[in-house]
Amino acid sequence: EVQLQASGGGLVRSGGSRRLSCAASGFTFAGFAIGWFRQAPGKDREGVSCISGTGHSTYYSSFVRGRFTISRDNEKNIVSLRMNNLKPEDTAVYYCAVRLVADCSPTEWPQRTQYGYWGQGTQVTVSS
Repeated sequence: EVQLQASGGGLVRSGGSRRLSCAASGFTFAGFAIGWFRQAPGKDREGVSCISGTGHSTYYSSFVRGRFTISRDNEKNIVSLRMNNLKPEDTAVYYCAVRLVADCSPTEWPQRTQYGYWGQGTQVTVSS
């Protein structure tokens, strides 16, 4: 069974940093791209970042580019999201998800419909 476990969320001050982790099991981890999404109360779930199966290609939404870094350790089956210079508007539940191909589509990676499995999410709260 495919399982994704997001962790690492918590309370952080504006301007601070936080690292999220997504532990995966139940599939050949290196063969699939992994995305991070987030959802704030009253808002749609939006794409944050995506990393290809090999880790060679990464994509970021404009609202996090330059502040967030996605990476993966295929030996440990973990994808990480390092978040720097956090802002209150980054407050959301963050989810990791597996895309059922090895690559992130440059145009389609932010689409939720491209991902077949989702973790439970982890809450990130950024205080002013």
